[in-house]
Amino acid sequence: MLLRALPVRTTATDGLLLVDKGPGVTSHDVVALARRSLRTRRVGHTGTLDPFATGLLVLLVGRATRLARYVDDEPKVYDATISFGAETSTDDPTGEVTRIAAPPSAKDVDEAIDSLTGSILQRPPDYSAKKVAGKRAYTAARAGTPLTLTPVSVVVHEWIVRRRTLTTMDVTIACGGGTYVRALARDLGRATGSAAHLTALRRTRCGVFDVAEGLSLADLDGENLTLAPLRSAIPHFPTQSVAADDLRRVLHGNAVEARVDAPLVALVDADGDLVAVAQREGATLQPRAVIRDA
Repeated sequence: MLLRALPVRTTATDGLLLVDKGPGVTSHDVVALARRSLRTRRVGHTGTLDPFATGLLVLLVGRATRLARYVDDEPKVYDATISFGAETSTDDPTGEVTRIAAPPSAKDVDEAIDSLTGSILQRPPDYSAKKVAGKRAYTAARAGTPLTLTPVSVVVHEWIVRRRTLTTMDVTIACGGGTYVRALARDLGRATGSAAHLTALRRTRCGVFDVAEGLSLADLDGENLTLAPLRSAIPHFPTQSVAADDLRRVLHGNAVEARVDAPLVALVDADGDLVAVAQREGATLQPRAVIRDA
């Protein structure tokens, strides 16, 4: 599914862009570049990548920003390198070493991986965008007063060990939205009785989207960018078409009769263009994200 080959079916400023972010660039930098190239402020991204990390950023443009919650919840795949023997303040190579320990055995690592697979509780990194009482965790950490962050439930689908040495391990990790791979590295070290941090991270997939489809930053800074249609943001949602009368109801946020048995449904017009995302409630579909303005 090469999104750059898809025609724009909405307007020039409504749709998706896939970007392959390089190292040393923030996710906000990428958004700022897209805003300049597209000449619109309505650009957002789903799933922040730290500056040292590389890989896939899904940019939502115009009315596509209303779909952010659904794209952000999509499972993601990362290629990561974990270094054993030291823990850092940021859980990645940009922080200061806070603890040193002997590297673990391969057996201990494999057992720890098992304990960090499935539905787990994960404490976000001290240096993260999480908020407590309106205060950002990374702001407090930089001030030397890290916040007490409550563990949250995340899902780790799979670890694939691609290469390992005594002190490093290359892995592919498939996980649900909201998972911090930095925290997985930290917790892997602790679970083995050692210490660990992330030294490299590349996001290769987000839902159905692949980094191979992503634009480079040089491409993003060019002219005549082609946006993928709004519907491509939620390709796995079943579709229900709405006739003129129901279309008016949907545009005003009112429920319509459900003809599709699914928890979330993409409502489309007679031309197949996305109108709204609706949630099944009994025998009706209640619009949750109305994409087209009434």
